[in-house]
Amino acid sequence: MKFSELPTPCFIVDEALIEKNLKILNGVSERTGCKIVLAQKAFSMYKLYPLIGEYLDGATASGLYEARLGFEEMGKENHVFSPAYREEEMDEIIELCDHIVFNSFSQSEQFKDKVLKAGKRVGLRINPEHSTQVGHAIYDPCAVGSRFGVTLEHFKPELLEGISGLHFHTLCQQDSDDLESTLNVIEAKFGTWLPQLEWINFGGGHHIAREDYDIPLLEKCINHMQDKYGLQVYLEPGEAVALNAGYMVTTVLDIQQNGMSIAILDTSAACHMPDVLEMPYRPPLFGSGELGEKPYMYRLGGNTCLTGDVIGDYTFDQPLKSGDRLVFGDMAIYSMVKTNTFNGMALPSIAIQDKNGDCQIVRQFGYQDFKMRLG
Repeated sequence: MKFSELPTPCFIVDEALIEKNLKILNGVSERTGCKIVLAQKAFSMYKLYPLIGEYLDGATASGLYEARLGFEEMGKENHVFSPAYREEEMDEIIELCDHIVFNSFSQSEQFKDKVLKAGKRVGLRINPEHSTQVGHAIYDPCAVGSRFGVTLEHFKPELLEGISGLHFHTLCQQDSDDLESTLNVIEAKFGTWLPQLEWINFGGGHHIAREDYDIPLLEKCINHMQDKYGLQVYLEPGEAVALNAGYMVTTVLDIQQNGMSIAILDTSAACHMPDVLEMPYRPPLFGSGELGEKPYMYRLGGNTCLTGDVIGDYTFDQPLKSGDRLVFGDMAIYSMVKTNTFNGMALPSIAIQDKNGDCQIVRQFGYQDFKMRLG
């Protein structure tokens, strides 16, 4: 099947571009000795886990279901962090995961002995209270009142026995200069205890596969922590694995006028790309321009009842019409894992484009996928 023959709406993941990103990440691992694992919260298309496993060291999860997916489909190192664990799920999590990171000393004390008895590693998430976010407060783990990680004020060195590593996650789509400044704060606040540990996890949010990302500085940061403290460094990027490696193809259903031209699509920001509303951000659209750049301007809206279900305003060389197909870029990360069926909207199909340009639909959704969620 060719790209132009795919049904809409449809997510398409480009296998060649995924592998390009993986080679960049693998190069960092080979040059520094760090370990990189896939953050499944950003990209959990397990059809590609065999390919990802060729280049990365494993996966990391945010809870039981992702942990099980990484264990079953990746089969390599399996890490997990959750703000809090349910006691009834802990035995299965311990069975599935190699590294179990706790968000507080109280949770660590509750479950640590059981984890250690199983021969697994215990980690603790810290909060350096060093915000580097600009404009994305919803994604700032160091924001005032954040529920993530132990701050220095509440750090209890007497409870570190059995804890072999520290974890922090403070970045979101950022470069390595923000990592460097964060590490400086971590050393100043927690450096006293680093020599007694075995590993440190830099978390995610590193845009390593972005063209202008400063990889030499990243590697300098990794080598510094490994050489000075004898720590094994882990990174768990999600976006970097599938950055700019996916598309969303959609069809124009209708054109309306209300002070501007409005195109109604068969996709939805609220249902199919919720980060457009949460971040917010303007997804790239092939063949379009910024406002004023091209002669024909349209507001692209979703097909739900939500007034704010708007993807953005785009300009075009030619007028849009019903039946036109539009292709959004950078749609492999987060969009697929966050889709929902609000208003009974059908979930987009999912396809893979192989290295020859041929497309294969790997999943299509229907009425039962909507109905089964509601009991």
